[in-house]
Amino acid sequence: MEDAGALANIFDAAAGVIREVPRSGLLLATLIALAAGFIGAMMVRFKVPMGRFIRSGSTFVLVGVLVTVVLQLSRFDPRIDLALPDLGLPEQTVEGGETRIPLASDGHFWLQAEVNGEPVRFMIDTGATLTAVSADVADRVGLEPRRGGIPVRLNTANGSISAEIATVDEIRFGSVAARGLDAVIAPNMGDTSVIGMNLLSRLKGWRVEDNVMILTPNNPQPALETGQ
Repeated sequence: MEDAGALANIFDAAAGVIREVPRSGLLLATLIALAAGFIGAMMVRFKVPMGRFIRSGSTFVLVGVLVTVVLQLSRFDPRIDLALPDLGLPEQTVEGGETRIPLASDGHFWLQAEVNGEPVRFMIDTGATLTAVSADVADRVGLEPRRGGIPVRLNTANGSISAEIATVDEIRFGSVAARGLDAVIAPNMGDTSVIGMNLLSRLKGWRVEDNVMILTPNNPQPALETGQ
């Protein structure tokens, strides 16, 4: 059931990315490349100089657009996650020991974490594909939108919003440390930051027992408890 839910979240995120492509400027680049490719092909047909160059350039742009979309989508699923340091995309890892998070009185699992060394309170949301922070939190912890990243579409209590994607150097809570993790900077989130499935799915496992969420990373160590 967890795998099915994770796949559903990934498909939802993929759909959101695709919907945001026009806003990222990639749609315009794609249309220009297609037009250039057509013009280049006609130039080649009538043996006009530079036709092959224009056609090859349009193909290069189209491949670049496709690679950009595929790379971002691949980061949502740990089974096909890609680490490309040359492009500023680090490996996403979640390591440490078993950590227990008690259920809060409001019915949610909350934890106190450090993001890039700054304290941030998170709610764990197993229905969220991506970890998300508010714009205010992003400013405070020094988190900036990724250059060349495609915005993602999020469904929140205040409606559907467009959010920029970023990379978090480190999120640390209990005995868990997540590094290189993708997150979104979401406006209108208020003070709520969210731990999503892109972190949870990189654990060895997670479960809820007696109103306690138990997170088990790889290489488990003695359990620690964290909370509000």
